[in-house]
Order: sequence, then structure tokens, then C-alpha cells
Amino acid sequence: MKLNKSSNIYIAGHLGMVGSACWRILKKFGYSNLIGRTSKELDLRNQSQVYDFLRGSKPDVIIDAAAKVGGIIANKDYPYQFLMENMQIQNNLISAAHQNNVSKFIFLGSSCIYPKLAPQPLKEEYLLNGSLEPTNEWYAIAKISGVKLCEAISSQYGKDFVSLMPTNLYGPNDNFDLQTSHVLPAMIRKFHDAKVNNHSNVNLWGSGAPMREFLHVDDLASAVLFALENNLPRSLYNVGTGLDVTIKELAETIQSHVGHKGKIVWDTTKPDGTPRKLMDVSKMATLGWEYSTELKEGIEKTYSWFLENKNHLKEVKLKF
Repeated sequence: MKLNKSSNIYIAGHLGMVGSACWRILKKFGYSNLIGRTSKELDLRNQSQVYDFLRGSKPDVIIDAAAKVGGIIANKDYPYQFLMENMQIQNNLISAAHQNNVSKFIFLGSSCIYPKLAPQPLKEEYLLNGSLEPTNEWYAIAKISGVKLCEAISSQYGKDFVSLMPTNLYGPNDNFDLQTSHVLPAMIRKFHDAKVNNHSNVNLWGSGAPMREFLHVDDLASAVLFALENNLPRSLYNVGTGLDVTIKELAETIQSHVGHKGKIVWDTTKPDGTPRKLMDVSKMATLGWEYSTELKEGIEKTYSWFLENKNHLKEVKLKF
């Protein structure tokens, strides 16, 4: 089926950071029949609920931006839930999409699917070439199974089921809870709280030496739009900037934008994690997609959003 602006598009996880960014960009570009359901309205872990919902709503496209997410501590403490619930969510969606003849499925994953010691920058073909980073292997294994499930359906049945693997994301509607958030939103929160607390010192983990890549969530949404409007010839694509910074540089950039005047104290007794994680984004670039938001601009926009919404921020409290 040829897609058009009135095609039914279901965005799983439409209220999250990624799903809401996809919703915004599709609305902006004139897609009028977007479908979203809250977790109270539809439990994606429940196979029969998912099947009945897709059979009734008949989406032409599914964008899977739904997942159980959390930081290092959450992955370590709740491995069963991270593995099981993420597999339930994606397997139910992918399987029901296949059974209900959904014409396009866009599966969103994470760069954590790649081996911990893979060569840098990370190429798509490095998948399953080595052992994973232990701190988030449960989430990674779930996402890998989703990638392979889409690949299997694509190769066996010739369907347009594609996986996009973004680098570290940030932006509006991010999780700013210090117990469960990722590094960039956690730093924004820490520097802001320290600023209003008389510019007190900010304590950060590790040495600041590791290098990381960051992508504004609106750029991932533009990659999803690109995948929606084009038939991508492969089943797996990296989505990122292809540029990285040290954690120390990131901290100093955020500190500057927030206006914090205190000291940064690096706790070198805490682990640094993987020395470098950078995506090879040449395959998407060859097809014609590239990012547009530079890191400083993205941090500025995200901090402005944080200030406007700080009284009702999303804080992900893990429930098990």
C-alpha cells in the first residue's frame, strides 16, 4: 500500500520523549490520522489486548517508541523486568503487526545493542560480534531480539519492517529524575538545582574522560519521518550525529548554559563505563538523512523547555 497524509499511523509510546517528538513532526508535515493510546488504555505487555487493538484500529504504519527504560542502577537491580517487559512490548507489537498486515513497521532501539568493545565508530555490522556492556545488557538483549525479529519478517516475508538505532537522546519530555535519568538530563537537573541552591558544588561520577555522542530527539523524529516516506533497503540503521564530546566537555557546556557558578567535583571512585561510544551514521547519510541540531543549540533548547516545565516534569519512578 502506498502511504499518504491520511494513512493511519499508530505511535506506540506517544507520550514519551521519542513518541511525542514523532507525533509533533508528523503533525507538522500534515499527517492527519495519528493514533495513540496511554498505558492505562492499552497494556502493550498483554498479547490479546495488542492484537485486538490493531485488528480494530487497522494502522497502516506502526512506530514503536514504547519501552521500559532506566539507568544503570535500574538495569542492575531489575534484570528480569527489563528483559521480559521489553520483549513482551515489542514482540506483541511486531507479531500483531505482521498478522494484521501492517504495511510498515519502524522499530526504535538503542546504541547499547552493540558490543562493549566494538571498534569505533560503531557500524551496523558489529551487531552480535562481541559481549555487551554488563550495566545494560538486559535492555540490550531485548532490543537485539526486536531488531532480529524485524529482520526475520523483512527477509522471510518481504515486508517493510525496519529498525533505527539512535545514539544517546535528549530533549523535551525527557526524564529528569536523578535516580532513573540518563547523563544529559541528569546534568541539567543537577546544575540547575545547584544554581538555585546558592551555586553549590556539583558532584559527578567518574573522571569526565569518556566520550559520548548525543542526538536531539527532534532529529531522531526527522529520521523516523525519513524512514516513513522512503523504503530503506536494509533492515538496520544507526541514527546519530557522528560526533562525540567528553563527559567533562558536556558538563562544562551544560554548566555554562545553566549559569551555574560553583565547582564541578569529579568522583573518580565511581566507574567511567565504556571509554567511547560513537555511531557510524554513513548508511543513513548515503540515503540522504543527516542530523540538524548542534549540541550547544540542543542543550539551550532543552534547558529552556526544562525551565518552562520544571513544576510538572516527568519523573520516571520504577515500579516492579
